Amino acid sequence: MHSIEPYFNWRHFYTAEEDENSPFYQREYSEFYFTNSVYDYYIHPQWDEIGSNTLYIKILFADYDQDYAIIEFIGEWNDCISNDIMYLKRDVIDILIESGINKFILIGENVLNFHHDGEDYYEEWFQDVEDGWIACVNFQPHVLQEFKDHNLDYYMNMGGELDTLNWRTAEPLDFFQKIDKIMSRRLGTGI
Repeated sequence: MHSIEPYFNWRHFYTAEEDENSPFYQREYSEFYFTNSVYDYYIHPQWDEIGSNTLYIKILFADYDQDYAIIEFIGEWNDCISNDIMYLKRDVIDILIESGINKFILIGENVLNFHHDGEDYYEEWFQDVEDGWIACVNFQPHVLQEFKDHNLDYYMNMGGELDTLNWRTAEPLDFFQKIDKIMSRRLGTGI
């Protein structure tokens, strides 16, 4: 797992450590010291901590004019033991919402498992982005099934085209526009 880096080809467009609105503003990273791990496996030092022992993220892009953020995840999403959604919501999402973000693209290719423990924070997040949306992109099928088994698909959009997007070939705005078009069709808000 130590060789799985957050996607880096958009760094010339955006870095969270240089964004004054980011919860990771002015953070410094090591390229050589691996300190964080998911269970006994070290992860690349470019991943950001959110308070969980098993789930890490990277804000790949945020656009405060178009009100969207793209966040990549790695690890085990465990609401049952470590209440990961609380840390994510309080320490990352709320800060972005305060800065005007209301559309969230969550990239979950590297989320290994999900363990549920309630809907409160998901419902709150859903209500906080009333004019926006939350889209789950490329999560593993078994993780999506866990989300659906616990009705989290009521709050977060997933499945269909969102499961097979080749997002790395696009620039951030193009990727957002593709997701926004999908979401507009699903929500009946345009296109």
